[in-house]
Amino acid sequence: MSPKPILHLLAFFLLPFVVHSAPKPNVIMILTDDLGWQDVGCYDIDEPSPYETPNIDQLAKEGIKFWQAYSPAPTCAPTRVAILSGKHPARSQKTHVVGGAPPSPHTKNSPLISPWYSGRMNTSEITIAEALKTNGYTTGCVGKWHCAISHHAFPQPKDQGFDISHMNIGVTQRMQPHRLTGFATSDEKDPFRLDENGFPYHQNSEDALAFLRDHQDKPFFLYYATWLVHTPIHTRNEALLKKYCKKMGVPFPKNPKGWKMEGQNNPWYAAMVETLDYHVGRLMDYLNETEDPRWTGHKLVENTYLIFTSDNGGMESHPGEIITDNYPLDKGKINAKEGGVRVPLLIKGPGLAAGVDTDAMVNGLDFYPTILSWTETAKPQEQHLDGLDLSAFLTSKTLDPKLITHQDGSVRDTMMWHFPNSAAMQSTIRRGNYKLIRNWKTHLLPNRQSLDLFQLYHDNGTRADIEEANSLTAKMPELAQELDKLLQSQLDEMKASPPYLNPKHPAKTFKKENVCSPTDHGRDGNRVWATWQENGAKVIKANLLYTDNGGHRYEEWYRLPATISKNGRLEAELPENATHYVFNLIDENHYLVSYPEMKFQADSSEPFSKRAIAVK
Repeated sequence: MSPKPILHLLAFFLLPFVVHSAPKPNVIMILTDDLGWQDVGCYDIDEPSPYETPNIDQLAKEGIKFWQAYSPAPTCAPTRVAILSGKHPARSQKTHVVGGAPPSPHTKNSPLISPWYSGRMNTSEITIAEALKTNGYTTGCVGKWHCAISHHAFPQPKDQGFDISHMNIGVTQRMQPHRLTGFATSDEKDPFRLDENGFPYHQNSEDALAFLRDHQDKPFFLYYATWLVHTPIHTRNEALLKKYCKKMGVPFPKNPKGWKMEGQNNPWYAAMVETLDYHVGRLMDYLNETEDPRWTGHKLVENTYLIFTSDNGGMESHPGEIITDNYPLDKGKINAKEGGVRVPLLIKGPGLAAGVDTDAMVNGLDFYPTILSWTETAKPQEQHLDGLDLSAFLTSKTLDPKLITHQDGSVRDTMMWHFPNSAAMQSTIRRGNYKLIRNWKTHLLPNRQSLDLFQLYHDNGTRADIEEANSLTAKMPELAQELDKLLQSQLDEMKASPPYLNPKHPAKTFKKENVCSPTDHGRDGNRVWATWQENGAKVIKANLLYTDNGGHRYEEWYRLPATISKNGRLEAELPENATHYVFNLIDENHYLVSYPEMKFQADSSEPFSKRAIAVK
């Protein structure tokens, strides 16, 4: 027989395998909002959580559960920007929510001034959505965006590579006039009508399902950022609220204001967690039950990677209300201790193990390079990625953390957070089983203890002090200093911005009397300048802060470096589109002087531009 008929015969037998081989995989990322590490049943390690999460627990049984997973930041916006861009918050200068304001004290009595941080994700960032689009993926963003100075400010998802964007908040819309009114009913005219299982209609969930229904003909990436379980703490499900009141042994609330019972005893929050779980279950059911139109004879779930996690640790309380408790972890959202950055993480997908736990230390920054690997998408050359590719680790039989490596082959054993914001003012680093916290409130002052060293785990992997209750700094000063130097080297490499001392702080503080006194300013074309009198402390750095939309609802400020001449004068190039500007002078003792002096951050009565220098 000639070779040609043999090849035809071979092709005939191989044809079914070629036709039915798995196409490009889909990817779904479920990013919940403020869901704590101990808010999910499958993560209980001490006392069982009263919150019921059967669907999320089932996801853990079908995938890989991470016990030491972290968010890139202890608050919402920087984590979202970091996950989508793959860039560390310290590097992108996006370390907290909102942002885009000139540095100034939070209040008159604030000892520190948070540095400038960006109000948005820079549009020059090539998001994971933009990268996947180059590989034929349809991209969808459903839910909470918050990568700009406001939910509705520029840029929006479609400006950053998403084909589809739906941001309806659904059942999380504030109940009026309070949270004991407006419970959902079965009335067809009720916008939150109860379904056959007694749960209110949730547009946020419906938008996610609609994306799956409408975009199965091509590989897709769905970024499903739930609004649950963020404040306001309420539920439109009256039956569920009553259920948790009974389960927790508390009377059905008569007063809609506040909740003072400590621990995981807030029935409103419990109902929110179960509602989140219900809608995760609906999405999983859809994947399990729906035929894959691109892969005959298979369900969508068989060719879909799914990541489930949270944007930061649980929000334990806000004024007047205790929400939940992250114990045994200390603190919560808005703090870089374990309770603020350790998060639930479940990953499921083709070729991955099922029902497996791991203690590997991973971070939301790792999602971008991992998704690139799963989808065989080329890394954008100009996009810096601070996370690591987890794909080889995830498909290994042993889930050996040594498979999580840097490009040079070295094993990752270190992770860093930079949060010079809010009341916390911390930078932290974890290396192996030890974690160091630098407290900026004392670090900027001489001869003050500013470091706390904790051993989270013993060398054999067993739990030591995940509560971060016993500082070892006095017992292990050499290790504390070593980790602090390593932390500083990483901050320097990322050009991270530190906080500054407030010269207007009323207490007598270190060399406050030596700060400079601004004397004059002016403008020569596009060059702006300022002068000052030194009073004992040398000015070592200067910045120009400017806005291009002074007085606008979303007034946003940007930072440029200024040059300092030997004769005590700073100069900077003012962008042509600037409407207002401010000078910042930083002295050798870490004090920041604003010229003109800005309003306090907490003062919402006027825009910053009102006190700034106007471009005329």
